[in-house]
Amino acid sequence: MSATHNSETKRERRESAREKARITREAEARRRRRNKWALQGGLIVGVLAVLAVIALVITRSLVPAGPGPRNMASDGILLSGDGTTVSAVTTDATPADGSPTPSAAGTTEKPSIVVYLDYMCPFCGQFDTTNAEQLETWVSEGAAELEIHPLGFLDNASLGSKYSTRSANVLACVANYQPDTALDVNTALFAQQPTENTTGLTNDELVTLVEGAGVDDPAAASCITDGEFTEWVTSATERALNDPVPNSDLAAVSATPTVLVNGQQYQGSPTDAAAFAQFVAQVSGGATGTEAP
Repeated sequence: MSATHNSETKRERRESAREKARITREAEARRRRRNKWALQGGLIVGVLAVLAVIALVITRSLVPAGPGPRNMASDGILLSGDGTTVSAVTTDATPADGSPTPSAAGTTEKPSIVVYLDYMCPFCGQFDTTNAEQLETWVSEGAAELEIHPLGFLDNASLGSKYSTRSANVLACVANYQPDTALDVNTALFAQQPTENTTGLTNDELVTLVEGAGVDDPAAASCITDGEFTEWVTSATERALNDPVPNSDLAAVSATPTVLVNGQQYQGSPTDAAAFAQFVAQVSGGATGTEAP
């Protein structure tokens, strides 16, 4: 009896082991099928994501950057004076994917002061605050011309709000719709300049700012809120940072502010009005009325 019992017990154990092995094999097979489908699904998702990125790049490359604003054919707005007032030099808009047309070089009789700036840049704010009054005097009297190039250089310093691009778009909108207010708007933007690493003014606040600077054309307000020239700002910024600077020996703009007088770069203090006036006088032979040392 005992031998039979032991034999049955061994058989039962073998059958039990076989059954456990079968269950394990089936579970492993199911696991492998799941992993196979998961892997295939992941590959499909990955391929679709790559295709989506490629499609986005291709689409963007095929879409033109859009025309630039009127009166900024050089990528900057050129301001001149008649002895009493400051006005913008009128130009046609640069066509979509067109190239800017550089302004004429300055002369010793009437120097050209060109400023590449960013409205989030603190040194740009210091330069403008320090020199705004004498710049306006020189330009309004017809002693010099001022060309302002707004850049979206510091978008990464506004917590994702792209304030540099949005504020550059403000000047582009003003240039397009009410250009003779550009110098006042430039001054107002620096008067309310946000600090770096803040979101800056909202578009509605920027509209209020330009209205306070004398802009009353509703089209300019819509241009600001709609970001009409945002793509142009991006293109103009890329040109400034990668292409040779017209009428100078600079390979590109590498920092803001970049201030040029007849193509020569001012590298003095942005907070020393006398030093800047001296530099302008040296370059222009005293054409602005400031004696060279």
